[in-house]
Amino acid sequence: LCAGRAPSLSYQELKDLKKTNILHIDVRERWEIDRFGKIPASINIPLGELVQALQMDPTEFKEQYNQKMPSKSDPVVFSCLAGTRSKQALGFATSLGFS
Repeated sequence: LCAGRAPSLSYQELKDLKKTNILHIDVRERWEIDRFGKIPASINIPLGELVQALQMDPTEFKEQYNQKMPSKSDPVVFSCLAGTRSKQALGFATSLGFS
């Protein structure tokens, strides 16, 4: 798991954060979600779609992912299976101006 100021989070830290107003984006592929299961209260945006998704019109983002699009200052946590893709996702989001 990867989050802005904390490059990695424990499971318990994520559970605690989910009690606050964060957006949890799972960047695994859809087949991985089907095979290994969805993380509760997360949205799936595969890593290959993330840059485009984070640049969408907010209305389009809401229609596509059934979630309000995060602003550049909203807290966001990325997760994947082993942590490599979530770190890439953090890099993509940072390069797009997300803090």
